[in-house]
Amino acid sequence: MKDRAPGAVIVPLGPEHAEQVLAIYQAGIDEGDATFETAAPSWEAFDGAKLPGHRFAAVDAEGTVLGWVAVTRVSDRCAYAGVVEHSVYVHPAARGRGIAAALLRALIDSTESAGIWTVQSGIFPENTASLALHARAGFRVIGTRERVGRHRGVWRDVVLVERRSPAVV
Repeated sequence: MKDRAPGAVIVPLGPEHAEQVLAIYQAGIDEGDATFETAAPSWEAFDGAKLPGHRFAAVDAEGTVLGWVAVTRVSDRCAYAGVVEHSVYVHPAARGRGIAAALLRALIDSTESAGIWTVQSGIFPENTASLALHARAGFRVIGTRERVGRHRGVWRDVVLVERRSPAVV
């Protein structure tokens, strides 16, 4: 048990959560303001891309996954060993309960413990709830990539956010 949100416990994300994690990911994809992806990957692809020590699920008392957070390496170059990119998703029915904030706290604790100095992400500017969540968690906007990619036939901007750890120097 890493952290708590009302009605949820934060636990390491594992294969037992796969089906629910991918369904939550697909729900975020379907809403249209979470990612350029058009379909959730297979569990094997998801599992292979995410760093194992820095992925968590928020589960309720029945074991239902309410949300998840995970990171990927930004680069294999040694200069970027302490930089990761994260994703955080919450089931639509569980939003507004502090789930994403608790997941980010668990992620920040784990990355800082591992010597990771920067956690970053790209967020569509229309996703104002995610931008506000990240600001509350200590992330800052470092810029906007304008018209960086097409999504559903429309050019989309991406706001880049990062959190530099004050504990890892």
